[in-house]
Amino acid sequence: MKQLLWLLKWMLKAAIFFTLLAFALNNQHEASVHFFFGTQWRAPQVLIVLTALALGVALGALAMVPRWWKHRSRARTPLESRAEPSRPATNSPTSTHGF
Repeated sequence: MKQLLWLLKWMLKAAIFFTLLAFALNNQHEASVHFFFGTQWRAPQVLIVLTALALGVALGALAMVPRWWKHRSRARTPLESRAEPSRPATNSPTSTHGF
């Protein structure tokens, strides 16, 4: 069973690789990106798309850094200091859901 899963995992990786390779080979023509003030960048289209992808991943990771710091600092504090104050129990015979 483990060998079958290992084989399926590698087949999926190979399929993704060959799909990206075919994408890169089909998009080699020259393209340009126009910036402000008349500047432009000319490069193969696949390079432009992959650069945009890399910049998006980097910006997404940078946007998550404050939350990672918050969770990391919260994980370092002792559990007792993080506990919420307990709420008083209600001893009403009726259900709170209206049944």
